[in-house]
Amino acid sequence: MSSTTTTAPETHIALVGAGTIGLSFVALHLQSLPPTSLTIIDTRPDLPAHVSRTLKTTLPPAQHALIPSLILTPDITAVRNASIVQESGPENLPFKTALWAQVEQHAPSSALLWSSTSGIPASAQAAHMRDRTRLCVVHPYNPPAVMPLLEVCPSADTSADVVGRTMAFWRARGRAPVLVRREVPGFVANRLAFALLREAVYLVEQGVVSLEDVDRVVEGSMGPRWAVAGPFKSYHAGGGEGGLEGFFKNIGGTVQSCWDDAGSVNVGERWEEKVFQEAEQAYGRVDTAERDQITRAVLEAVRRGKEGKNA
Repeated sequence: MSSTTTTAPETHIALVGAGTIGLSFVALHLQSLPPTSLTIIDTRPDLPAHVSRTLKTTLPPAQHALIPSLILTPDITAVRNASIVQESGPENLPFKTALWAQVEQHAPSSALLWSSTSGIPASAQAAHMRDRTRLCVVHPYNPPAVMPLLEVCPSADTSADVVGRTMAFWRARGRAPVLVRREVPGFVANRLAFALLREAVYLVEQGVVSLEDVDRVVEGSMGPRWAVAGPFKSYHAGGGEGGLEGFFKNIGGTVQSCWDDAGSVNVGERWEEKVFQEAEQAYGRVDTAERDQITRAVLEAVRRGKEGKNA
């Protein structure tokens, strides 16, 4: 692996953490234009072999030649030339607060500081920083190399300049950043997904439907529909000329009866043994490469369809 870079500092990304999310972001950055210089910071002893092995299963074969251009190091001071520091480390608040205090000591004052956390807000992570205006959560939908969504989740202290530069960076790379205007547990995508998951668990636990059939229902209805239009647009269309208001006038009673009967389950309760066992029996180890290949095809079909409509 290379130990030097000739790329201008303004295009240099230092990525902390070589786990699943971190390396998926690496794959995304390697395939994006304009090209960037990438440093991966991780203390694992097998870092070169791990990075090479993982990226060869993520990147198209034609882009495997990009892997040796990566700079690999365990040293956090490698952020000193970065214009972006992107953290994808453990989901652990003490780790993150300590990390950002270190990063702040070494990164340029103009560098964007992003966390890929699944649920720890920027305000908590920045607790030990001198300048809390610099930190912003950029939460991906897994895997970020495939999924276009990025939730930009500032704290109340994050500066408007940081938010604006972050949104512009991702838009320029063809992604779909969404600004989350107020800190909330789980951000937006996870809250929506987990609400559906809670109801799915409840229906299986109550014996209404099998685990596999829940997945078939979603794959044959909401899945393809929501790839084209989210819930508000979908139900606005479903209301015909009356739009969303017409939809609720027509079947608002059914909606309310479902809301009133919404499943109540909690993590750690008795349902887990039954549902976990059904999932293992149904799927074993999921082929994520196949999942990602099909997802790319779906996203590409949706993109072409929308471009054709706007042509």
